[in-house]
Amino acid sequence: MLQKNVFKGVFLVGLGATSYGMLATFVKMAYGEGFTTAEITTSQFVLGILGILLINAFQKIKNKEKVIKATPKNIFNLMLAGSSLGMTSLFYYLAVKYIPVSIGIVLLMQTVWMGVILEMILEKKLPSKQKVISVFIVLTGTVLATNIINNDINLDWKGIGWGILAAASFTATMFTANRVATEISSAQRSLYMLLGGAIIVFSFAFFTQITSFNFGIFMKWGIVLSLFGTIIPPMLMNAGFPLTGIGLGSIVSALELPVSVMMAFILLNEEVVFLQWIGIVLIILAIIIMNIDFKSKT
Repeated sequence: MLQKNVFKGVFLVGLGATSYGMLATFVKMAYGEGFTTAEITTSQFVLGILGILLINAFQKIKNKEKVIKATPKNIFNLMLAGSSLGMTSLFYYLAVKYIPVSIGIVLLMQTVWMGVILEMILEKKLPSKQKVISVFIVLTGTVLATNIINNDINLDWKGIGWGILAAASFTATMFTANRVATEISSAQRSLYMLLGGAIIVFSFAFFTQITSFNFGIFMKWGIVLSLFGTIIPPMLMNAGFPLTGIGLGSIVSALELPVSVMMAFILLNEEVVFLQWIGIVLIILAIIIMNIDFKSKT
């Protein structure tokens, strides 16, 4: 029975990671049709919030009095945590505007070493040798995966800067999401975090959208972006991680990296050389090393 639950958790987390992996390619395609970052993020969050509201309503009807309501403190903390979620979307989408999706996802994966540093600061203790080795493997993999050692490649530094900022905000999101108001349902937590992110996204849209807003984004790309970015992945991962555990769940969620690169390769015709695939494999290997308990007894 336990093994069956673990398999179910792996399937849910893997499906959620695959959904996230598809997201940047859809964003790049929306850019290709002339939509702006403000239009893309606004449509994603508006429809995402509506979708999560429907899920919350369904759960309330189904479970009736069993649903634990969020307190005002829960709501405030979740919205505050969600602000980093909004920044992650903005920074990541701005990054893939200037650089290939295959490079953008590699930059986002810098959360591996950023998470180690943040954990070291918050817990005030040095990281284990296992984590230090993983960090060096990630950095080596990043050099290969971004193909910066190839003199012919010309990466836009604006895209790299936005990508690093996306990784930093995503690191904050991961740390807060697993620690804030964990006693309430995942649907409620997703809703309030989305509302917090929406404040960031709507503020960005208000100050940067200089042309008239193209509401065609809602029907053309908004539904797809909200499903694959703000509805399906959080729900699946929140359901899957308790079954897999953080270690196995983190390893499975690394599927996001190869899926994103493959989507960009197939739909956007982005060139991915053999050296980059080696770098991607190294990053995934680092995530595996970081989350395996080598001291456990067989």
